[in-house]
Amino acid sequence: MRSSGVLMHISSLPGEYGIGKMGKQAYDFVDLLAKAKQSCWQILPVSPTSYGDSPYQSFSIHAGNPYFIDFDTLCQEGYLEKEDLEGINWGSDSTSVDYSAVYENTFKVLKKAHKRFRKKTEKGFSKFVISNLDWIYSYGLFMALKDANGGKGWYEWEDGLRMRKQKAIGSAIKKYANEIDFWCFVQYKYYQQWEKLKKYANSKGIRIIGDIPIYVAYDSVEVWEQPELFYLDKDKKPIEVAGCPPDVFSQDGQLWGNPLYRWDYIEKKKFRWWIERIKAASKMYDTIRIDHFRGFESYYCIPYGAKNARKGRWRKGPDMALFKAVGKQLGNVDIIAEDLGFLTKKVTKMLDASGYPGMKVLEFAFGSGADNVYLPHNFQGSNSVCYTGTHDNETILGWIRNADKKTAKHCMQYLGVTKQADVPWAMIKLCWASVSDTAITQMQDLLGLDNKARMNTPSTLGGNWQWRIQSLDVITDSLLTRLRELTVLYGRCPDDEPARAEESSPEGEELSEKPSDSEKQVKDKDKKKTKDKTKDKD
Repeated sequence: MRSSGVLMHISSLPGEYGIGKMGKQAYDFVDLLAKAKQSCWQILPVSPTSYGDSPYQSFSIHAGNPYFIDFDTLCQEGYLEKEDLEGINWGSDSTSVDYSAVYENTFKVLKKAHKRFRKKTEKGFSKFVISNLDWIYSYGLFMALKDANGGKGWYEWEDGLRMRKQKAIGSAIKKYANEIDFWCFVQYKYYQQWEKLKKYANSKGIRIIGDIPIYVAYDSVEVWEQPELFYLDKDKKPIEVAGCPPDVFSQDGQLWGNPLYRWDYIEKKKFRWWIERIKAASKMYDTIRIDHFRGFESYYCIPYGAKNARKGRWRKGPDMALFKAVGKQLGNVDIIAEDLGFLTKKVTKMLDASGYPGMKVLEFAFGSGADNVYLPHNFQGSNSVCYTGTHDNETILGWIRNADKKTAKHCMQYLGVTKQADVPWAMIKLCWASVSDTAITQMQDLLGLDNKARMNTPSTLGGNWQWRIQSLDVITDSLLTRLRELTVLYGRCPDDEPARAEESSPEGEELSEKPSDSEKQVKDKDKKKTKDKTKDKD
């Protein structure tokens, strides 16, 4: 079935606490998507961010980002008071995340909530911890030790903890019991809020497209706890790290620095670690986008300590053996393969064998001739996801302004426009008109924003992952109508009424469709708009 949607991370939602959260604004955004007859909301990885604030470098592959926990919901539940949130500086610019301010204040607020929570623990808490014992307690200990060591990476801790010696770990568990409980509480509240938000989105006929990075961060609980899975020496130091070789975009290549997998060991264990990872992701999201999919066929290895990615080598990955194992254990998982970058016939063969849809990015389509594979007239079949651009690209307006004359001329001729300002919507129209089963555009491009709203510039530090929409009011009725008309025109509307979500949560508690009184606020807002329109007519 043909579908379409919008890419906007949770962090980019508006709100008064410095970063987007899973509260009223998230539910209102779902309503706007539904009003425009969209059926997909794509987000970036939701794991806790580490140094550099990238969602692709996280302390844990299973944990949710504490920054996204909605404080207003905690107030409604009695774990916070409004006074707890007064006088806090969350940053001076409502259109940009100040990660320093968010980091300094979020956990102070959450610790106040935890203190009240401990006085009367919810019944569902113990059940949550028990059902997630394979990761939750290790994560809690990891974060407690990280705090106790001033935020330093695990590889800088004292030897007993760094090497996870039994005596040192046992002592730490006793010493930091309250801190471990705090981090478990944080994850309990994160998942509780996430499950409600996802159910609400699904009830509106919208599926969540989530994102999992192929690699994990060196400073993560997974590498600390399971070093045998990674290409490390006896002291747990990386031997080689991940990245991309030099190309037309970067003379030095991309040095990501993530530890590489010991695929021979993982395969010997029947890919259990990866299967469990995908299984967990498939419960969180309706569709999983796997980043850097080509790395499963072969991956680029850079010597640890190198200053750039110029000197590296390719090594063979698990290829289809992994995805056959996933299919055998999990059945038909809805996966999108991020198949961008340096592709070979072997990578294409692996993608075809997997049956997963790849990505077609329209910003890559112009300037190199009519045979460019990203031009819609060259798409082979419908099993793909067409994007105007991704979080790693310039916004469409920024891109066309910076394009060389040849590329800009080709693009504008192909789109049939004469003004650069008309390119964003013409590109969206081209994306929606394509044969691809799914069409996705960034919120920045729907709004026609320039590169000041760019989400990420690869291989750079600072200034990334910060963009926020100023207010959901900028997503006007006329914009929603325009998007809805495109969606209907190109047959991307769901044919059936959305299936209603189940009435109860995993803990057996009743779920409200929205956080308390949100529905009333939305109705009041709509009434006000109607009155304003009546006044304008008068």
